[in-house]
Amino acid sequence: MARVLVAALVAMIIAILGGPTFIRFLRKHEFGQQIREEGLQHHAAKQGTPTAGGLLILAAATIAFLPLSDYTLPALTIFGTALACGGIGFLDDYIKLRHQRSLGLRGRWKMLLLLGVTVAVGFAAHHQQLRHDVFIPLVDKWLPLGPFWYVLLFLIIAGSVNGVNLTDGIDGLAAGTGTIALATFTAMAVTIFIRSATPTHGRIENRLDLAFIGAALIGACVGFLWFNAFPAEVFMGDTGAMAIGGAIAAMAIMLKVELLLLFVGGIFALVALSVILQVLSFKYWGRRIFLIAPIQHHFEMKAWSETKIMVRFWIVTAILCAVGFALFYKYYLPQFRPQ
Repeated sequence: MARVLVAALVAMIIAILGGPTFIRFLRKHEFGQQIREEGLQHHAAKQGTPTAGGLLILAAATIAFLPLSDYTLPALTIFGTALACGGIGFLDDYIKLRHQRSLGLRGRWKMLLLLGVTVAVGFAAHHQQLRHDVFIPLVDKWLPLGPFWYVLLFLIIAGSVNGVNLTDGIDGLAAGTGTIALATFTAMAVTIFIRSATPTHGRIENRLDLAFIGAALIGACVGFLWFNAFPAEVFMGDTGAMAIGGAIAAMAIMLKVELLLLFVGGIFALVALSVILQVLSFKYWGRRIFLIAPIQHHFEMKAWSETKIMVRFWIVTAILCAVGFALFYKYYLPQFRPQ
């Protein structure tokens, strides 16, 4: 248990101490954020702020996790998913920087690469003999999906990654909400370990190792937030947002709590939904539901400060995660029996 706290503490210290040097490196090599011309006018002041700060998150988490890990397949799957999704995000950031534009990797290429990540996660899940079903709380039933479970994996990974990515855009927002979501799944892993349980629908060797990678990512995000809080000195970019989204998705899959992602990742789903509704409304009815999408920018247009939006989104995330953890404790935890 102490190693979980050590992983978080080490990652946070590395991120805080290494942050200034890392930011100087980004400035020296002109890794500056490109702001969309059609975006909010006051965001123009953020043009040139160092981006791709997700590299700092991944580096701090890696250094903290690897020496403490038991190298179980579930934990390595989460770690690898975060790195792979972060790599896709970095490619997107690099294209933006290389061509000095706000548009990076095309959407279809992102989806194709995320499909590759899904195949790898699915292979790891199959190797662990995870059953192709999902547990539905409230009705207390398992729903068998068969091969469609792999389709669900893609929806979970792609949805989580893009949801976190859309939530980025306001200083401290994605890092803070991502930290709360990761903390919730990490608490689930620790709770299962304390119960000394194994699942009735699949096998996971050591859930405490899942807590190690979760804690390392939490510490790294908190350390990054030290520099990302308003006014941000560095942005995480797609590198960080996609890495966090991938880690959250993989934790939900490896813990077999897929449907709880609707609560734990609820804020990301709401942000993504605001974009979908905005596009559909304008396309079919020629009118906008929000002043601008994603929804956090709608509140900016309503004269909310970035700090107010950030804190209130954190609060909503905490409430949704609390509901998710309550459902986990009442319905999912009894599905785990002592060894």
